[in-house]
Amino acid sequence: MIKNEKQLKREKIAKRIVKEFPDNSLVNLGIGLPTLCADFLPDDKTILLHSENGFTGLGKACQVGQEDADLINAGGAFVTIQNGGCFFDSTMSFGIIRGGHLDATVLGALEVDSHGNLANYMIPGKMVPGMGGAMDLVTGAKKVIIAMEHIDKHGNSKILEKCSLPLTGVNVVDKIVTDLAVISVTKNGLLLEEISEDTTLEFVIENTKAKLTISENLGRF
Repeated sequence: MIKNEKQLKREKIAKRIVKEFPDNSLVNLGIGLPTLCADFLPDDKTILLHSENGFTGLGKACQVGQEDADLINAGGAFVTIQNGGCFFDSTMSFGIIRGGHLDATVLGALEVDSHGNLANYMIPGKMVPGMGGAMDLVTGAKKVIIAMEHIDKHGNSKILEKCSLPLTGVNVVDKIVTDLAVISVTKNGLLLEEISEDTTLEFVIENTKAKLTISENLGRF
């Protein structure tokens, strides 16, 4: 299958994010782009993936023709399960989330700002079901990683000095990974740690509507 530019961007983000997962960790993947992380887990680490709809051991996306109606992720897509996976009800699932048992969660976003505020559920002019479990995840997980494209379809930066949409969480984001950059949220603001191999520092700064501090050891990914 020939992959389009958008698919390649999304995969690049997912491949970079999995490097953030510590060994022997339990990680939640939100719906949409974050679910791609399941396809790129490193072989040299033990990482158990949690799916909000009720199981651990979330595996790679399912191949066409091999779908199992009982194996879907929180976004409703067919997936696989790893050996040793476990199924449970929503009470247990949210007990894991709210009990502080997740080492990290990966979520999509509409906006993130310089204070680590997150807006990821309200799209102006569209009917949406609400924030789902995102509000629980950003308060319960030990680390919150945002997976998103740097620029929206209208050409606007999704990283702002201050979010304009309703917030999912306040001061909750730890790391932002986009197709252009890897940014840490610190007490002093946004620290640009890496930029994509196919972009320039000037382009990243121009398309980030928040102040960036440039790391002395700025890397490429």
